[in-house]
Amino acid sequence: MAIVGAGEAGTAAAVALRDGGWRGRVILIGNEATLPYERPPLSKGHLAESRDTGPKFLITSERLTDLEIEYFEGCNVQSIDCAAHTVSLSGGKRLGYERLLLATGARPRILCAPVDPECRVATLRTYADAVAIRRAIKPGRSVVVIGGGFIGLEVAAGAAAKGATVTVLEVGPRLLMRAVPASIAERVKAKHLNAGVRIELSSTVTAVRAVDRRSAVLLADGRTCLADLVLVGVGAVPNVELAQAAGLAIENGIAANDMLATSDPDTFTAGDCCSFLHRLYGQRVRLEVWRNAWQQGAAAAANMLGSNSAYESVPWFWSDQYEETLQIAGIYGSSDATVNRDLGEKGQISFYLAPDGRLVAACGFGNLATIGKDIRVAETMIGRRIRPKAEALADPAIAIKSLVV
Repeated sequence: MAIVGAGEAGTAAAVALRDGGWRGRVILIGNEATLPYERPPLSKGHLAESRDTGPKFLITSERLTDLEIEYFEGCNVQSIDCAAHTVSLSGGKRLGYERLLLATGARPRILCAPVDPECRVATLRTYADAVAIRRAIKPGRSVVVIGGGFIGLEVAAGAAAKGATVTVLEVGPRLLMRAVPASIAERVKAKHLNAGVRIELSSTVTAVRAVDRRSAVLLADGRTCLADLVLVGVGAVPNVELAQAAGLAIENGIAANDMLATSDPDTFTAGDCCSFLHRLYGQRVRLEVWRNAWQQGAAAAANMLGSNSAYESVPWFWSDQYEETLQIAGIYGSSDATVNRDLGEKGQISFYLAPDGRLVAACGFGNLATIGKDIRVAETMIGRRIRPKAEALADPAIAIKSLVV
């Protein structure tokens, strides 16, 4: 068995193959010259550290050895031959496989505006990226974040906490446009404003120019924002090039069925690059979240061993915003009804009911203990396809767990 990509999904799959009883070769190929590591801390806790402590590894070299997982570190895959069942590495080495998992992840979307090469413009995906960003953020430095999504706002919070002057530029009319309801986005915005972050909405960047060893971010309305560091957080692009060159179907990622198998029956996919059919929602989705990558990697490994089980886990995501948490369970659509539960100082939760009454998603922001507990219950309700009454969801006097039937 061969796995291309040594992130959360790929590493989880390698371990799951052994746990599932596979005794043949397990080949794990990673393009970074390090052991597999966790990515969520890069935009969260790592920015607050005073010195480089190294990445948080997913697995040790000793564990890899114990499991007899052959880890090809710092290797780039040049091509895949599905008919011949081979993977070609840079340097000419060719590896055979019985079944293949593509867990190639995603990469930061680049800014669609000209950028002078002298400008310090960063994106965040790897540990090396995080180290460079943390070193550049110092008290009194000016940081401009382009993009009001999760990564941009987490970096903004971290930079503000370290004493930098922070400006967030968002092209949309509000923060977190595609991720959370407007009422929760306003709560998140208020936290940032209270921390001294400047937020500019409906701001289109037209260029980033070098001016006196700094970066001048030019806006369409004629304004200019000067920065010592520009962080671009405008989304991610799935890494599908290897799959596409191999002739696999592509649809907003590497297309897979509900069992994570691609258009080639011996090739599977998982993680940020995977576009799969989700039975719970009856649609194709692609998820860029940590827990999905880990769970999908294990599920793909089971199906590589013949389990033939649909992947139906409820999507879950969290983001740290200062001392509060933002958590989302499920996926909501434009036809879903929104029910808000106001928890006062503890925060707010928005629930989403499908036209047939099923709870399909929940989004909460506020106190970690309260929000985390209620979102976990909502996740259970979503998975069980429960149809709660809207009035009960809206009433903070009614415990959410009492609605699980």
